[in-house]
Amino acid sequence: MQVFNEFEKDARPKWVRTAVNLDDHIIVPELDPAATSADPDRALEDYVSSLSTRPMDHSIPLWEVHVLDFPTAEAAAAVALRVHHSVGDGVSMLSLFMACTRSAADPGALPALPPARRPGPVHAVRRRPPLSSPAGAFLDALAALAAWVVALLVLAWHTVVDVARFVATAASLLGDAPTVLKAQEGTEFRPKRFVNRTLSLDDIKFVKNAMSCTVNDVLLGITSAALSRYYFRKTGESDNKSLTVRSAVLVNLRPTPGIQTLASMMESGKDNGARWGNKIGYMLIPFHLARHEDPVEYVRRATKVARRKKSSMESVFTFWSGYMVLKLFGIKAAAALCYGMFAHTTLSFSNMVGPTEQVLFCGNPIVYIAPGTYGHPHALTIHYQSYMNKVKLVLSVDESQFPDCHQLLDDFAESLKLILEAAPRKQEAAQVGTRS
Repeated sequence: MQVFNEFEKDARPKWVRTAVNLDDHIIVPELDPAATSADPDRALEDYVSSLSTRPMDHSIPLWEVHVLDFPTAEAAAAVALRVHHSVGDGVSMLSLFMACTRSAADPGALPALPPARRPGPVHAVRRRPPLSSPAGAFLDALAALAAWVVALLVLAWHTVVDVARFVATAASLLGDAPTVLKAQEGTEFRPKRFVNRTLSLDDIKFVKNAMSCTVNDVLLGITSAALSRYYFRKTGESDNKSLTVRSAVLVNLRPTPGIQTLASMMESGKDNGARWGNKIGYMLIPFHLARHEDPVEYVRRATKVARRKKSSMESVFTFWSGYMVLKLFGIKAAAALCYGMFAHTTLSFSNMVGPTEQVLFCGNPIVYIAPGTYGHPHALTIHYQSYMNKVKLVLSVDESQFPDCHQLLDDFAESLKLILEAAPRKQEAAQVGTRS
């Protein structure tokens, strides 16, 4: 757990080993049976949302397991795991939780996770076949060197631009304009509501293949389309208008420990070198809000933004700059830097990859995984979590600003439907063009 040295001025919290009393952490609430019977999904949503108003007890380890033993539309029961962000970031927590589960097909085995993607080159360079002569080999080497230099210069330029924008945002010199999406003052102290919707991973992959992009590009495009639908419906503004809002994205920079390593650490109770916790940088992603007659234009624009961001070291720089501010000026200065970045952007966005097969937790099959977060000055946080052949979309919202949050979920589902219907036409048009 975390402790402070009360005799040290400006002391920072430190982690110390402690005995764990499970009765302090495993909570089975007594809810109104009439409420859980009449509308169990709303009862679950209300209870989980109420956790955002309850402070955590810092005299014990900062985690809780809430067992809600009543059936809902999707599951026979629910478990809400609440963990303080100081314990670890989303990727670390998901990895640790997965290490506590087992494969439904083989209860003695750990679940299968998608293989980690190897980071590709900043720019893919199409090489021509090597020439047989010495002069040709020299020209090939010279061309490769020139391409590498150009890619390095582009990376450096993009990093400088992104870092300058980040610093200006954190320092209150650059901020998003007020909109129906941007948080109002004090939103971090108001209750948050967590709502979710299940999307088809197969549909998302179909769009990915049709558009020759990535799953993350499709999710960014769906988000842009959904936010556009919501914004123009709420404001009634002209369809010819367009604007850009920015999202704060937390990027995990530590190599994710394998779940086998984490499972071994928990079973043995010994340190085996597994590292988890917080090692995150920040990235600012723009979302273009507009009315497009062609729904796939949202994915096309999102793909362009994502490729541009991959050609930048913004997240690495922001991590090390935050680390240096923490070391030199203390926790309050680092917190002010983080708060400034969130307060002057519009929303938060995350996308995490889960198991490709069904898993068991304490012998019970898991139907879905729905991450959420609260305590930061955004009224809207968007999470995507893949699991098996589906993606769970979770919105963490300030209900006073988004009383129609379920309608916003409908906007996401409808946006995916429209993009999915338009994607085959693009694929067919490309095939016709190739034949001609």
